[in-house]
Amino acid sequence: MSLQTEEEKLLIQSHFEDLLRNCPRCSSEEDIKLITKAFNLANEAHKGVRRKSGEPYILHPIAVAKIVSQEIGLGAKAIACALLHDVVEDTDYTIEDIERIFGKKIASIIDGLTKITEVFDANSTIQAENFRKILLTLADDIRVILIKLADRLHNMRTLESLPATKQMKIASETIYLYAPLAHRLGLYSIKTELEDLSLKYRFPQVYEEIQSKIELNEKRRVQLINHFSLPIIKKLEENNIDFEISGRPKSVYSIWKKMQTKNVSFEEIYDLLAVRIVFNPYPHIPEKTQCWHIYSLITDIYKPKPDRLRDWVSTPKANGYEALHCTVMGPNGQWVEVQIRSQRMDEIAERGFAAHWKYKDMDNASHENELDKWIKRVREMLENPQENALEFLDEFKVNLFTSEIIIFTPKGETRAMPKGSTALDFAYEIHTEVGNKAIGAKVNHKLVPLSYILSSGDQVEIITAASQKPSWELLKYVTTAKAKNAIKNALKTETKDRLEKGKKLLDDRLVELGVQPSSKILKKVLTSYEVSSKDELYSKIGSGQVNLDNLAKILKKNTKNKWIKYWQLQLGRKSHPQNEPATLQKIDTKKPFLLSENVDSENPPYVIARCCNPIPGDDVIGYISPDDVVIIHKATCAEAIRLMAQHGDRIVSAKWTTHKVLSFLARIEVKGMDRIGIINDLTRVISSELMVNIRKFHIESHDGIFEGFIDLYVHDISHLNNLIFNLMKLKGMDNVKRVDKFDD
Repeated sequence: MSLQTEEEKLLIQSHFEDLLRNCPRCSSEEDIKLITKAFNLANEAHKGVRRKSGEPYILHPIAVAKIVSQEIGLGAKAIACALLHDVVEDTDYTIEDIERIFGKKIASIIDGLTKITEVFDANSTIQAENFRKILLTLADDIRVILIKLADRLHNMRTLESLPATKQMKIASETIYLYAPLAHRLGLYSIKTELEDLSLKYRFPQVYEEIQSKIELNEKRRVQLINHFSLPIIKKLEENNIDFEISGRPKSVYSIWKKMQTKNVSFEEIYDLLAVRIVFNPYPHIPEKTQCWHIYSLITDIYKPKPDRLRDWVSTPKANGYEALHCTVMGPNGQWVEVQIRSQRMDEIAERGFAAHWKYKDMDNASHENELDKWIKRVREMLENPQENALEFLDEFKVNLFTSEIIIFTPKGETRAMPKGSTALDFAYEIHTEVGNKAIGAKVNHKLVPLSYILSSGDQVEIITAASQKPSWELLKYVTTAKAKNAIKNALKTETKDRLEKGKKLLDDRLVELGVQPSSKILKKVLTSYEVSSKDELYSKIGSGQVNLDNLAKILKKNTKNKWIKYWQLQLGRKSHPQNEPATLQKIDTKKPFLLSENVDSENPPYVIARCCNPIPGDDVIGYISPDDVVIIHKATCAEAIRLMAQHGDRIVSAKWTTHKVLSFLARIEVKGMDRIGIINDLTRVISSELMVNIRKFHIESHDGIFEGFIDLYVHDISHLNNLIFNLMKLKGMDNVKRVDKFDD
């Protein structure tokens, strides 16, 4: 620690005065007092401390405060917090001290800023969990994130004084999370600078190469832009439009990214030239109309590239960005990108979230821009904390990175969704109950499954059914965190309700019979109903699969020594270490392996073999694979016979328990005399009369004979036999038989 020299004291004072002079939102005497008070405390607290570059440490908080004030446009409280942001972490001051001196709000923001520094310092799981906690500040005060972005930007601007390994770490963090976060909050200039600086330290050679090529082309670029702009300037002036026009080179990072994704050289990037037109709008004409008017004037001069029109004035981006982008063919045979914005749009584009406050319609309480909606979605994610913090971080990152698509409701309202969203994601975006009851969708008036991936501009109508309930299967059909959380929550609630209902029904029935519930009684009941656990028993009673009418008889039976212990295997579990016996030691191969439904598990306790597709009621055997997974084969299956011959020690007899909730895929072949209405009769018997879901339907007709196959979901062998029996009654039906081997 070394004292400040007189020269350094003057330097610090001049930097602070510059901060006060150039502070757009520090209008009152009170604001100036607050900022000065924060500066004095920070200056005293950091006295004698220096950065790695050797300069006094206090210059860093002042620089961060300048970014917060001048580049993001925040007010006095945020500037004070920027000045104080390292005080609690690096000095003897505590959060309690800050609260006592500056009040609760500033202390809360400083607390968030102090916690955020821990994010990248621990192992990945703790890091992800910390990040989740930090994002909770979005629910209270987004200024925490904005000040942290300013802090990161200044650190990136002064990164050269750190060792190379530290540079790489900080640059990687920046591109991983901070640049996408700046982008999502609409801070385009900060996002661009963070990306460029990150590239500079991660791939210095590549950065220098692209930068030198841009500089080499600078003179020519200016000439081309001037040549391109002159006819536009003339045309806009003729139409009395008040505007500014500027040529803008693409950022180093965006050029590099395009070279990577399109696998092209620097010279092959066709829209390196870009022009921005920012106009001062007429007060009584909508800005959108004026944007399109300017677009019309430009395309009178230059021919547009139709597939490069980007209309963000009709539907702004999720971070609030509004502009009209088009790419036109310039006079020298080069494509030029033109961005058209009003002054309001330009300020929001450059300064992001802070500029929204200035333009927000405060009189309209229902007003909610796309950025507000995104923050609301982040809050929803945070209110449903995942068991796995890394999973949360992945989902949050997906929501940061993905570009949006615009989806229309049947009434023509728009919803911004992440790219890759499915029809089911959209159902949950409308309302949780719509998602829970969804059975299908119509996209552009055409029926599609819930797994259908949506494209921008699709009009989507969700089809619901009162009887529909979410299932684990549906998790495969969704990508958004909102939909995943809603499905998991619904399943947990349903499971809990079913278990409670089942337990109450059993307890009430035992009371009626004058029996005191005990572990011995429960053991008898479990054995008799062929279930493996209390939860499975309660679940089956609650769902009506197990009827308690014969409970009195069961309790009179002597079930001594008939208890079969059930070992549930998790799918995809890693093999046991070599010094520990595998699952063979846990599963008694001399006793039956009970094939229970386990409807509440994401991972069923066994796998159905694809070579023979057994269903409940078939004679089956279990094979314990090298991965410790029990694979169920029909006893007559050729593969099962081979396994029994070669791996007898890994074979276990298996026995189905009652199956009334889970459905199994089966295939039947049909053949008969062709006639009008046969297809209608087939589907009527299967779907309407027997209430069986059809997965696939393939029928061909030739020379008066029809034949084909139907894939459908059945509960067990008796369910399938009943179906075959009913189909054989149809007029002209010659043969209906089950097929064992098929691809689903």
